[in-house]
Amino acid sequence: MNRSFLTNLFSLLFLLLVVPACSRSDAVDKIPVTTTSAEAKEEFFKGRELFDKLRAQNSIQYFDNAVAKDEDFALAYYYSALSSPTAKKFFEQIDNAVAHSDKVSEGEKLVILAAQAGAYGNPAKQKEYLTKLVELYPNDERAHTLLGTYYFGLQQYDDAVVQLKKANEVAPDYSSPYNMLGYSLKSLGKYDEAEKAFKKYTELIPDDPNPYDSYGELLMKAGKYEESIVQYKKALSIDPNFVASHVGISNNYNYLDKYDEARNELQKLYDMARNEGEKRLALFSMAVSYADEGNNDMAVKQLEDEYEIGKQINDPAAMSADLNTIGNILFEAGKYDEALSNYNKSLNAIEESNLSEQVKENTRRFALYNESRVALMKNDLATAKAKSKEFGEKAEAAKNTFQKWLYHELEGSIALKEKNYDKAEQEFKQSNMQNPYTYYRLAKAYKGMNDKENAKSQCEIAINFNSLNNLNQSFARTKAKAMLSSL
Repeated sequence: MNRSFLTNLFSLLFLLLVVPACSRSDAVDKIPVTTTSAEAKEEFFKGRELFDKLRAQNSIQYFDNAVAKDEDFALAYYYSALSSPTAKKFFEQIDNAVAHSDKVSEGEKLVILAAQAGAYGNPAKQKEYLTKLVELYPNDERAHTLLGTYYFGLQQYDDAVVQLKKANEVAPDYSSPYNMLGYSLKSLGKYDEAEKAFKKYTELIPDDPNPYDSYGELLMKAGKYEESIVQYKKALSIDPNFVASHVGISNNYNYLDKYDEARNELQKLYDMARNEGEKRLALFSMAVSYADEGNNDMAVKQLEDEYEIGKQINDPAAMSADLNTIGNILFEAGKYDEALSNYNKSLNAIEESNLSEQVKENTRRFALYNESRVALMKNDLATAKAKSKEFGEKAEAAKNTFQKWLYHELEGSIALKEKNYDKAEQEFKQSNMQNPYTYYRLAKAYKGMNDKENAKSQCEIAINFNSLNNLNQSFARTKAKAMLSSL
């Protein structure tokens, strides 16, 4: 699956001024690709073709070659960022893309600024840019795919389906929208329609690994773990380095309680890793597996190793994420002071970095969320409420949908602590409904209401949510299983 959810008027005069940039992609109703180098453009298109098929690692060299041949090639910097295996290079290349965006078409600039807004935690601005992009280029399949992917990330699946189907209408042979359409339909519970989308995706690029990987994830979501593994292995038979399929296989083994087999698969991934990003993914996935097994100490050990890789390449964003994740595992283990220490270190890693003020402010808001929930677990309700209130106000001001979900999660957790189960239910239903932990929290609210049937059903959703490589799934599965056995 394309994990990525980042994402135009180009005047005829400007088009004529950049004749060397003209190509099959530069029709007036398509987002242009601006470069003064024919060689750079050739490299770019080779990379973009691979990127569209979710072979990001294979595409990087072409985008970097394009930049080497034209140092002003803004869209090549943008794609280099999206295909980057590390957070450090991502931010560096996004900054480069923005720095050169005044030299390109309005469409390219909107694409780049939308990606920057997403990276800075400003989804409202991101939507503004992508909506304008679609208005300016209604016949560009990539514009609709970017907006559809944005809606998918915000769980607005009906809107995502509309945009992705439009992309398919504009360019029936463009494969990428069918992948995201399948995921959107799956999230709406329309498994038959999702399967049709994935099959069409496979028909368009039968010799590429991702269609089989995506279908494998659909089967995993449906609880067909052995069948899912078959599809993931089919993807790897095409490209043994297709990292998502190694992770998918390991996740299926986790759900089958075959943890040694899961980690053997991840060790293969680690041993064949082509860069630090792939090593870090293997280690994170091992942490997920250990957490699912209930071995928090070993989960932390994997993340500490992951942190060391980030430290070696001086990647503060990655290091911050690792420290925060370690904090989450310690939090689940009831080690609240240690968790808070790691959360503070996570914030400091960003504060002391050269990352933008927008990234720093986004991280400061998130720190309030962590401080609130630690205070709550230490029975300091006054601090928990104050921090939650401050976090909610700042998330609202920033129009950050993801953080607004977290605010409702906090308010629901506070209500649970106060045994206000009706309010807890209302708040949790306004939080992230693609977080398996949400359903376990709802189960706790229903249990408090003595509504055993709803508590059982929410536990079952949490247990069988079958998320891909999700620590919250591991936490929720373990706790929901224990609750279900007691109901």
